[in-house]
Amino acid sequence: MKWIFAACFLITNMLFGQKIYWDEGRKLTWNDFKSNINRKGGDNVVAYTNCGWIYSYEKSSDPKAPVKIKVETVFNIDKSWKDVKRINDYVLLHEQKHFDVAEVFARKLRKEISEKIRTSSDFDKYFKGIYNRILKEYQDFQRAYDGETKNGMVEEKQSEYNRIIAEELENYKSYKTP
Repeated sequence: MKWIFAACFLITNMLFGQKIYWDEGRKLTWNDFKSNINRKGGDNVVAYTNCGWIYSYEKSSDPKAPVKIKVETVFNIDKSWKDVKRINDYVLLHEQKHFDVAEVFARKLRKEISEKIRTSSDFDKYFKGIYNRILKEYQDFQRAYDGETKNGMVEEKQSEYNRIIAEELENYKSYKTP
């Protein structure tokens, strides 16, 4: 049976929030940053990327029935902000990498789901724990990325992270969405 929650969540997001779904052939542009509100605060913030994942699932009340779980990486247009007086291509690359990091961890989540969750019973036992652990790793990585690069201003660290993120996308390429 399909869960109404997942359907309502997706419909609500479609109606009230504009999203870009991660696609390796589609890079962010400054036109994608539509919020007028600096959600991070501080004078040193040039832009803010609001991104993450959405998931939906289909499961049965039969604990042995197969379960389908879909995880998608999204960029929230209406929650992403830029200071139009200070933006440039270098800052945009830093923001793109935030979105790419979200995709890396979505792939890690898809990998764990594919390895550990096959049935409705598995979903009930394991999904929340897997999701919360990967989410914490994702949040920690995003904080370290901004901290070590000083929001992209330390070029050497930014280059290092660009390489790490590209390698991780490649390492988990079999878990990208078709």
